[in-house]
Amino acid sequence: MSPGSTDPARSARLPRFERRVGWGSLLVALPAWLALGLMLGIPLTGMQSRLALWGAALLLTVLLARWQVRRVSYPLYTLSGLLEALREGDYSLRGVQGGVLGDVIYDINALAERLQHERLAFEESSHLLGKTLAALDSAVFAFDGAGRLRLVNPAGQRLLGRARDDLFGRGAEALGLGEWLAPPTLRVINHRFAGGAGRYEVRHAPLRSGGRGGQLLVINDLGRVLREEERQAWQRLLRVLGHELNNSLAPIRSMAGTLASLLARDPMPDDWRVDFQGGVELIAHRADSLGRFLASYSRLARLPAPQLRPVELGELVRKAARLEQRLALQVEQGEVLWTQADPDQLEQALINLMRNAVEAAPAGSVYVRWRREGSQAVIEVEDDGPGLPTSDNLFVPFFTTKPGGSGIGLALTRQIAEAHEGGVTLGSRAHGSGALARLWLPCTVNDQPSSSDQRA
Repeated sequence: MSPGSTDPARSARLPRFERRVGWGSLLVALPAWLALGLMLGIPLTGMQSRLALWGAALLLTVLLARWQVRRVSYPLYTLSGLLEALREGDYSLRGVQGGVLGDVIYDINALAERLQHERLAFEESSHLLGKTLAALDSAVFAFDGAGRLRLVNPAGQRLLGRARDDLFGRGAEALGLGEWLAPPTLRVINHRFAGGAGRYEVRHAPLRSGGRGGQLLVINDLGRVLREEERQAWQRLLRVLGHELNNSLAPIRSMAGTLASLLARDPMPDDWRVDFQGGVELIAHRADSLGRFLASYSRLARLPAPQLRPVELGELVRKAARLEQRLALQVEQGEVLWTQADPDQLEQALINLMRNAVEAAPAGSVYVRWRREGSQAVIEVEDDGPGLPTSDNLFVPFFTTKPGGSGIGLALTRQIAEAHEGGVTLGSRAHGSGALARLWLPCTVNDQPSSSDQRA
């Protein structure tokens, strides 16, 4: 409500406190007026009679004045006590709203209730902020305008190897963090802190608190994150390797035991040659399968760096499509797009995507197209097969849902795309069943290369 506005409900009521002050003031003056009236109406003779009259009027005036002061001051004392409690931060006190200052008491009670709710919300927010900072693995430091530390989370204490009481209020330079508050705002460093050495990402940003400036510093241990990712990658890889090795070694071990028991029989059964030939063929088959698996692993692990040169995507896509003999791919003509790529590796990536699409829809249709999207060249391979399996491991090496599959095609395709600063995704078609594979690369070459590039 603006200062000049009035509450109609309050204007309609007579201010009881003002009425009490007014009538009380008139009552205090009543003895003097009565004494004056008596002197004018009933002439008194003698000085003693006049002194007695004025003395009685003065005494009565003093008593009425004291009574009036108490009637006026007691509500003000109550109001002062409520305001003092608010100033001290005690929002639990409430005043009785039925007194002469009922409207003011009502406003103060409403203010106390609002401040109490705001304090509760602030404490809950502070508690949540503290829990959040404590759960962060990143070290967080907040400095005021003078460069003194005002906030630090447990990760920051561990990074500096010191307790909070020993850190709070100290300057950034004294803590060894002053150089990280200077530009640039983002950097990656190799540094040794008291809590350990490693590779860290350092970010800082300005902040304001209480109308004054400050700095927020966040230090993230990249080495720990990379080690965790590396550990998870090794766990996935070992799980797949163990699965594949067990699939090959289990039948070999079983067949070897069967052949050993057959050799121990005397006399040999009449069909022992057939049993031996079948057992040896099974062992050879599983050994060949294990050899192909290890060769695929070696191929994925030793993918060389791409040898980049100008490549026209349309020509490369059509060439890869002609290599697929099981199904005629429907290649949609697109614009001429040039990019820097290794044609051999990129062709292998396209062959893998097209092979997966044909195997998903052997009697259906497979569409291949390319186009420009901003600064990227996008190649899409779409099929109308049953769609993608419900799994998050499609790009995990050696994971496969196809009988006899090696589980290396998609992993190799993504590795090739990322080596070209691009990527690959698999998703469902927008309309109907089937899958859509998208491979994108930077479209850095817009025109046909010069003759010198072609000769190169």
